[in-house]
Amino acid sequence: MTMHKGRCFCGAVEIEVEGAPEAMGYCHCSSCRSWSAAPVNAFTLWKPKSVKVTKGAEYLGQFMKTELSNRQFCKLCGGGLLTNHPPLGLVDVYAATIPTLQFEPGVHVNYAETVLRMKDGLPKLKDFPAELGGSGIAVPE
Repeated sequence: MTMHKGRCFCGAVEIEVEGAPEAMGYCHCSSCRSWSAAPVNAFTLWKPKSVKVTKGAEYLGQFMKTELSNRQFCKLCGGGLLTNHPPLGLVDVYAATIPTLQFEPGVHVNYAETVLRMKDGLPKLKDFPAELGGSGIAVPE
């Protein structure tokens, strides 16, 4: 089975992901933009059993703004690592955190909130896919 390793900005916290992600794409919501300090967040979604912290768990901090997202970061450098989404049964490991994974986005979510239009031919969803509790409504590029 394929394994990829990642780490925070300073390297104190290391993670591993095993297998293939459930989905990859871009999130345009204001929370992701604010948290990542970027106009868009590149995500990779995994089943929780596929994600492990292998080093530095004692340095892992958490911030839970809503019940949907438990963001985790390194308390030493502030580097973001992942977001647990308990109601969805998924973990978002930020694409930039796992450099050996070939990022192949398939969708844009929360595109109704975008501040950076991206004309790449991928589906643009107003919010989330219907199977994840969203409307599933596509919006124009």
